[in-house]
Amino acid sequence: MVITHLAGDARTLIAVAVILLLTIVAAGMVRLLITRAIRLATQHDDYDPTGLLFSKRIISGAVYVVGLGCALAQIPKFAVLGHSMLAGAGVLTLVAGLASQQVLSNVMSGVLIVIFKPFRLRDRITVNGLTGTVEDMNLREIVLRDADNNRIVIPNAMVSSNAVVNSHRTDPRVCTALEFGIGYASDIDSALAIMVDEVARHPLHIDPRTPAQIEAGESAVVARVTALGESAVVLKVWPWAKDADDGFVMSCDLRQRIKQRFDAEGIEIPYPQRTISYRDPAAARASTVSPER
Repeated sequence: MVITHLAGDARTLIAVAVILLLTIVAAGMVRLLITRAIRLATQHDDYDPTGLLFSKRIISGAVYVVGLGCALAQIPKFAVLGHSMLAGAGVLTLVAGLASQQVLSNVMSGVLIVIFKPFRLRDRITVNGLTGTVEDMNLREIVLRDADNNRIVIPNAMVSSNAVVNSHRTDPRVCTALEFGIGYASDIDSALAIMVDEVARHPLHIDPRTPAQIEAGESAVVARVTALGESAVVLKVWPWAKDADDGFVMSCDLRQRIKQRFDAEGIEIPYPQRTISYRDPAAARASTVSPER
């Protein structure tokens, strides 16, 4: 019956088509304008485009809801439904959210993320043991890109309920501490000097000192003995890089270079060893006798 009515009323059909076309064009214009704004915003490190990204999705969705409601209002059989959609779009959204507690939790968490901004687009974060660069955000989830170029999708509710480690929030510099174990017979001072020298010579290492620390004569690279293990003296050095990507590359290079320097200068990196003593001398002798064949 509805199809027959539409066929007989060309004016209504044209009005519906025009409204739907304008809705699609308006939504596309909104997405285009906000996408351009995001592109411009990403050129400035001090500007956060996260709010624009959320706005693009919310406004586009609202345009489609309003357009569909206006189109339905032109059809007599659906006029009541169309007016109800226009008047009660917010109520319908709330009811749909309440129908799924998890969906509502993700939406509310997404809103809180936008308001309090624990991280921004392009920040490197760790959530629940998952590390990556924030590539996309919406009202349901965030998308991280890890070092292997995988995309990790994390629901907003999980982000809100777990600790978030943000490597870029106020200072993108990273300290990638490296630990080495050397033999007890090796020269500790020589090993520490090698570690400091290799870090200082690496092109990705940066000087983390403040002007006051430089004036006080503090070293740009610090290496110390951090533990006396069962089989090794544990040494640690703290190199700094401008960001997490440089820090990863630098740490890989330094492990190789320091190991090569240790080998060249006779500094041992020992295997785990245990010294076993026997209270009963007979048991000690028995343990050294090969079983008869």
